[in-house]
Amino acid sequence: MPRVDSRSDFYASPEGGSAQPLAEFVQASRAPGAEYNRTMSVYDEMREELEQYETMMGVPRGRLAVGLDLVTDAMALVGQHGVYCQSLRQPGRPVMDIQLVLKQLSDAKELIQSSMEQMKRIKGS
Repeated sequence: MPRVDSRSDFYASPEGGSAQPLAEFVQASRAPGAEYNRTMSVYDEMREELEQYETMMGVPRGRLAVGLDLVTDAMALVGQHGVYCQSLRQPGRPVMDIQLVLKQLSDAKELIQSSMEQMKRIKGS
């Protein structure tokens, strides 16, 4: 994984090469066949889960349910990372950037859940 140089507009390669402009790195990562561009579409990757939830709940709520699962999984991964990145100012708590990411994920999860409940009430009435 490349690391960002102390100057925010440059990055250094993991092999220890010289710093390169970040714009060049971003452009290279988007090139066809680039190692950072080999992901499948969420619709392909989560096909089975989507089919299951869409069958049970309908397409919009099913997709929201899968999105909710993804956000929950992301929260677990960030939380695990927070165990190892403890704040020096607040012992026993994760560093501030991890706290912020967890807060944003929690807020997104709450919005998804409220949207699903609203859709359920509308469909039920």
